[in-house]
Amino acid sequence: MPGTEVQFQSNGATANGYLATPSSGGGPGVVVIQEWWGLNDQIRGVADRFAEKGYVALAPDLWRGKVVSEPDEAGKLFMALNVDQAAKDLRGAVQHLGQHAAVGQRPVGVIGFCMGGQLALYAGTVAPEIAAVVDCYGVHPNVQPDFSKLKAPVLGLFGGQDGFVSAEAREGLDQQLSAAGIEHEFHTYPDADHAFLNETNEHYDAARAQDAWGKIDGFLGRHLKRN
Repeated sequence: MPGTEVQFQSNGATANGYLATPSSGGGPGVVVIQEWWGLNDQIRGVADRFAEKGYVALAPDLWRGKVVSEPDEAGKLFMALNVDQAAKDLRGAVQHLGQHAAVGQRPVGVIGFCMGGQLALYAGTVAPEIAAVVDCYGVHPNVQPDFSKLKAPVLGLFGGQDGFVSAEAREGLDQQLSAAGIEHEFHTYPDADHAFLNETNEHYDAARAQDAWGKIDGFLGRHLKRN
């Protein structure tokens, strides 16, 4: 079933996103958070994939319609991220799914990639109803989650060759989550680079991506599809 462009409430204003629903008509919710490129076809494809797996997936458009393909342009948008506005949009996306008839009383999780991975962690701290967080090589220097407010379990997926997310950064996040008493599991693929899950990226690694998607499906299945 193809997804649709939708609007949802963001702290009294209106935000846009892409909503994909399963052929069954309903399921748990997943908020899919973009990379620094914007809400592009690749991220829409991720939402579609979740719909095929039985989830109701919403990818909010954090760049307000802007989609870029050059790293310099993406970097400018990345550094200009309005964290407060992102928090409003993410809360709004979670609430939209939570109130959607196709989700009903089922749990809502969140997954993000690159910038979106860090925002997925942040979303878990500003929307405590989130039931599971997946951080795929998350990075953003201006997004600093307060992990004392995080209740959801976390799955972290990283590449050992990632020049944006160092081993020290991974270890620091591990320590922060442990100190906050957050259930979490990390998997680092030693030979994988940043964005290894993105099939349109030069660093895409099909074998590691397949394994990582298996871990994502298992993790979200345990935490969102429980009876």
